[in-house]
Amino acid sequence: MTTEINSIPLALTAREVPSNPVASQLPPRLAVQFQGRQRRRLGDQFGLTNFGVNLTRLAPGGRSAFLHAHARQDEFIYVVEGHPTLVTSDGKAAMAPGMCAGFKAGSGRAHYLLNETESEVWYLEVGDRMAGDIASYPEDDLQGQLINGAWIFTRKDGSPL
Repeated sequence: MTTEINSIPLALTAREVPSNPVASQLPPRLAVQFQGRQRRRLGDQFGLTNFGVNLTRLAPGGRSAFLHAHARQDEFIYVVEGHPTLVTSDGKAAMAPGMCAGFKAGSGRAHYLLNETESEVWYLEVGDRMAGDIASYPEDDLQGQLINGAWIFTRKDGSPL
């Protein structure tokens, strides 16, 4: 259900927001690894520009991202439903509904969520939209740079993927 004024909703039901049709901005040969992830861009529904809020669904076996850390963007996750595994550069942690985790920009703490269960996982991800962010991927020959609101991915040496 949505209540609107001037095409911006006052409130809406988060799971009724259509999922983003693009699973990842990575090249298709890499993006295929995220087919089990669906993001609903809740912040965009309200015209938010300083930070983003996504309701994300991970199917059984799905993962949120490659192990990564941000140079300029803070990230926060809150588990709504299910039991994902938080994988970080410091180790793994089992998560449950009501648990949350945060990743300060520039900390180098790389992370992603993995659904190792037979049930769906739903979580909120919140992050600022700091221009010029760089994402590092410690386990992969990959780096990302946020340019004009879009992620551009290259190898670590800057060459094309």
